[in-house]
Amino acid sequence: MEDARARLAGKTALITGASSGIGAAAARVFARQGAAVTLIARRKDRLEELVGDIVSQGMTADYVVADVTDRAAMDQAVAHVLQRHGRLDLAFNNAGWGTGRTPLHLMDDDAYDAIMDVNVRGVWNSMRAEIPAMIEAGAGAIVNTSSVGGLRATPVAAPYVAAKHAVIGLTKAAAAEYAGQGIRVNAIAPGTTRTEVVGEWFAQMPGMEDALHAATPQGRTAEPEEVARAAAWLCSSEASFVTGVTMPVDGGLTAV
Repeated sequence: MEDARARLAGKTALITGASSGIGAAAARVFARQGAAVTLIARRKDRLEELVGDIVSQGMTADYVVADVTDRAAMDQAVAHVLQRHGRLDLAFNNAGWGTGRTPLHLMDDDAYDAIMDVNVRGVWNSMRAEIPAMIEAGAGAIVNTSSVGGLRATPVAAPYVAAKHAVIGLTKAAAAEYAGQGIRVNAIAPGTTRTEVVGEWFAQMPGMEDALHAATPQGRTAEPEEVARAAAWLCSSEASFVTGVTMPVDGGLTAV
């Protein structure tokens, strides 16, 4: 078994949605495990601070301000990685967005469009930019962020559930299509994770966290780093015969 501290040594990695939550945790985890990380998000100030912290600890990181819903921006982000590092080995397509708990018949078109655009088109744009670089390199590993909402229905979140199911479909399709070219594509399905958005939901809906804990066999909320470590493992050579799967990281929620 590889030493986790060197699991991704010598690899270059692109991480979207990297300015906070699971993405920011992944930036630290991937860098600690030896990868040179390029971080993608829209918030420049957050990216600058995170990259500065990682670099100050002797690890390799840089960033590109980009919106995953913009195909040209993602093409440019991958071009930046290739120019800086000469290759792209790993990608964690983590950018996502959801709204508060709104019944389907009250959800407006703008919210639906935004949810689909970020969660589905964002993964689509990211993979379309990443895969040619990985084909050129002769191998690669991609992890997309779905959700337990991609594995089971969650009330009053219909567009989000649909989008996260779509991420799993894209993951399986790409895994089947590119396995022969040395590219593995997997997804993670996080359960309740202590991110900024989830913190806002908990503040708006007292009792929600306790209810989710009651439904989760481990009885708690995940920390972002716990989810990030799962993504890093799927990107590593320890998962060399794993492709097309969706790994729940949910404290047992989908097991019951």
